[in-house]
Amino acid sequence: MVIGWFWKKRHELSEEVLERGLVLFHTVEQAIAGEKALKKAGITCRLVAPPPHLRKGCDVGVEIVLMEQTAVEKVLKEAGTPFIEVVHPKGERELLNIEKVTRLDNYVMVKAGNMKLTFDKNTGIIVNISGGGCPDIPYLYSQLVDKHLEEVTRPKELGRTLCALMLDRGWERALALWKGEELCSS
Repeated sequence: MVIGWFWKKRHELSEEVLERGLVLFHTVEQAIAGEKALKKAGITCRLVAPPPHLRKGCDVGVEIVLMEQTAVEKVLKEAGTPFIEVVHPKGERELLNIEKVTRLDNYVMVKAGNMKLTFDKNTGIIVNISGGGCPDIPYLYSQLVDKHLEEVTRPKELGRTLCALMLDRGWERALALWKGEELCSS
């Protein structure tokens, strides 16, 4: 029985077995590029906000499965994406959940980091974005508000700031909610 465990595919392992690590980057752009390169290589990862005591360059990191650390480092180096280090946050504070969903009558507001995206739950039309303080917010507003969630360009493709990245996370969650892929319970 023990030998059978070793032969399981990595995606079949339970979440408890897969210890997580965090890749830290100097800039938000590098974190986005790192996530993109890793996903293209088939490596499971996601953008997260590291606990404040682990932040070294920017406020975003990429969460990885630690048993893939060598492959992660190789992919990032081959992609030319510089990173600061891979940290093992086990025993430290949890990675921060940067998303929150709130229902407001006929609207759903998704907060990701310091950004908020609100859409009409009946039509899927984005009615407002707010938060941030980054210079690209007015441009992002003009490109997203009064448009359908499924028809807009991803915010992280429109801007290069942490605000655009967080708005992209909010848009992803809002789109999943709109498509019924996720319950609005957070």
